[in-house]
Amino acid sequence: MEDIIPDKKLDIRGLHCPYTFVRSKLAIEAMNVGEVLEILLDFAEASNSIPKSMQDHGHKVLDVARINEKEWVILVRKDKD
Repeated sequence: MEDIIPDKKLDIRGLHCPYTFVRSKLAIEAMNVGEVLEILLDFAEASNSIPKSMQDHGHKVLDVARINEKEWVILVRKDKD
């Protein structure tokens, strides 16, 4: 995948569900359609639940990448208000 430059970065390391989703949802709601949110997290369950929830809410998950043993980066494009 080509390098994607996020419009906003959200660091939710140290948080667990449901706070990981709540913070991610609030962040993407504050963005404009077409903008990209980068989410950095360290809760394994959220690396699966956040992408699914974002898709369920009409957004496009561009990438989910494990960057080390305990951290993931998720890129999400806001596709609807």
